[in-house]
Amino acid sequence: MFLSEYEWSIILLSLKIGGVAIAASLPVGILFAWILARKNFKGKSILDSFINLPLVLPPVVIGYLLLITMGKNGYVGKWIDQVFGISFSFNWKGAALASAVVSFPLLVQAIRISFESIDRNLEFAARSLGASRLKMFFTVTLPLSMPGIIAGVVLAFARSLGEFGATITFVSNIPGETRTLPLAMYTLIQTPNQEAETMRLCIIAIGISFVALILSEALQRAHKKRLGLA
Repeated sequence: MFLSEYEWSIILLSLKIGGVAIAASLPVGILFAWILARKNFKGKSILDSFINLPLVLPPVVIGYLLLITMGKNGYVGKWIDQVFGISFSFNWKGAALASAVVSFPLLVQAIRISFESIDRNLEFAARSLGASRLKMFFTVTLPLSMPGIIAGVVLAFARSLGEFGATITFVSNIPGETRTLPLAMYTLIQTPNQEAETMRLCIIAIGISFVALILSEALQRAHKKRLGLA
């Protein structure tokens, strides 16, 4: 009733790209967060810096690097296309990949902090009772780190929704395929007499982000209540 078909398509595409980006990067993010939080090894600072590199690199640089590595003629992308038939060039999969890369540091940092705040005595107790390392991780470490995981997911999802530079450089601005909320706003800004439509999309973006934050807070409260911490 309140949104046009064009606006609905942009919203659904943005949510799809953001959701796929986070779902694909979450397992890898948890793994790297655990490694950085619990392991000491040579080159740890290099790995940490590499993970956080997207935070300081210009998004256009990230998009260009993705283009030459994961594009249809890229070093890795060409092989993936030939072997698996998956192409990231100029489609929503590429937009999801760009969003995942840009938001990955925020996801890892939030989960890493959560891992570091866990009382290690609880893990040692589980081990002393006969739990394997894998069982201890899934029954003790992971549940206790859930608030940080939720926070990381929300931060990364919000960053994915706002991704612009890497996406437009890597997969262009294609209506119905890669044109997410930021790209749609950019297109309208470049079009005369589209101020009202641009403002509508701006309000929609703010609303989605606000709802995500409220949902994150509600999930964290529910999780703490379940654990008897609230």
